[in-house]
Parts: sequence; structure tokens; C-alpha cells
Amino acid sequence: MTQLASAAGPADVRAACRAGSAVPTSGLAPGFTQANLVVLPRDWAYDFLLFAQRNPRPVPLLDVGDAGSPRTVLAPDADLRTDLPRYRVWRNGELAGEPTEVGDLWTDDLVAFLIGCSFSFETALLDAGVPVRNIEQGRNVSMYRTDRACRPAGRLSGPLVVTMRPVPGELVTTAVQVTARMPQVHGAPVHVGPPGSLGIADLARPDFGDPVDAHDGDVPVYWACGVTPQAALMASRPPFAITHAPGHMFVTDVPDAAYRLP
Repeated sequence: MTQLASAAGPADVRAACRAGSAVPTSGLAPGFTQANLVVLPRDWAYDFLLFAQRNPRPVPLLDVGDAGSPRTVLAPDADLRTDLPRYRVWRNGELAGEPTEVGDLWTDDLVAFLIGCSFSFETALLDAGVPVRNIEQGRNVSMYRTDRACRPAGRLSGPLVVTMRPVPGELVTTAVQVTARMPQVHGAPVHVGPPGSLGIADLARPDFGDPVDAHDGDVPVYWACGVTPQAALMASRPPFAITHAPGHMFVTDVPDAAYRLP
């Protein structure tokens, strides 16, 4: 078990990240909200804010930082330059690296966006008796580009990306009801059933993350995913951006229950 996997709470996870642990965060700090990260130059910040407003299912904003600030109200003692397990650096829409910290790349011109993550509803699914196969199998969640286009905003456009979790057929309704109560972390599924309806060719070959094995009687269930902005970066090619690496999230101090509707 790694230092990060054995962490007890959000501050422990972030401390492990600062120390260099770099594993996916699904199942870590259960009961606390996890967030996707997108960091863009101020010149692109309005376009991204509009993209999020027009596409709230895949891009539900939890916080927007001041220009140059690596801080967030979601975890006041955290540093967004060091406290994620792994980052992605983008230059003109091309992946330029996957470092474990980005302090040397951070400038006063950068604006950080934190976006709800479906890892945050996994605890609620487990509490409701719905198994989460990627946690059971110690794998990153499966993520796929779809043939559904997001609504463009300014210079940003791109396809919807989804996560897929196999759910026992008799528990699909429960999974839908549980996640529908958490719209700030992607909410209800966007599709249930065959992947071809989303333009996904092969569930065994995810575009991001790991393939996850289904059990007999499982049905594939798909939720909007916070990797959608990374697909938009690839399509729209801003000069520079920083994001989380897929599955390697920022763990906040905010309880999942804070984003759960009654």
C-alpha cells in the first residue's frame, strides 16, 4: 500500500501528493469531495467560464480562483501547484508533460478552475449498496470520448467525455437516484446501456483511465466527466494550460454531503 493509498483524510492525501505520491484518487478520503482542475491564461478564462456555464453536466464549477492565485476556498491550506498527485501540461493543444508539481510553470496570469468530479458520488453509491467496480479492482475509472458535442463557447469546443461504471442491473435505478441528488459532481447518468449510442466502439479500450471488468448481470452506466475540458483543450488549442491527469484529482476539505440535495 502506498503512502497516498493509506492516507486517512483530505489533508493527508494532499500531503502525500506534495511528497511525490502519484496514484489515482478514486476511493481515497471517502466522504470528501474531489475536484478536476483546469488552469488557463486570463485571456482564455472568460471563454472557459462560458463553456462551463453552457455545459454544466460535464463542467460543474465548484470554485474559480483569482488570477495568479494557487489557493481555493475548498481547502484553504492547500496549494494547487503541488497538492494533486499528477498534472498535465498542455501547449497549443498538445500534451507536453505529466509532472507531479507545477510550481515552476505557475504565473500571475493563470486562473484556476475547480470542477466537480464523479469520484465524489462513489461514497454515496457504496452507502446505498451499489458496488463501485473500479474501487473493488483497484483501478482508475474508465473514461471515453463520445460523439456528442458540447455547446461551444468563444474559442472553446469539443466532445463530451464520460465515465463508465458497471452497475448490477437491479441497482441501476438506485444508482440513478443517488447520483441525481448530486448535480454539482455531474449528477445523474447521461446514458445507460450499449456504448454504441454514445459512439464508443469498445468498452475494453477506454480513452483515459483503465478498463474495468463487469460482473455477470452488470449494465454499463455513463456519467458526464470532468475530463471533457481536456478534450476541448485538444480541439481548441489554447497556447498553454494545466489540468489534472485523468483520475488524479484534487481532494478538498468539503464533505460530499455538502453537494447532496435533500
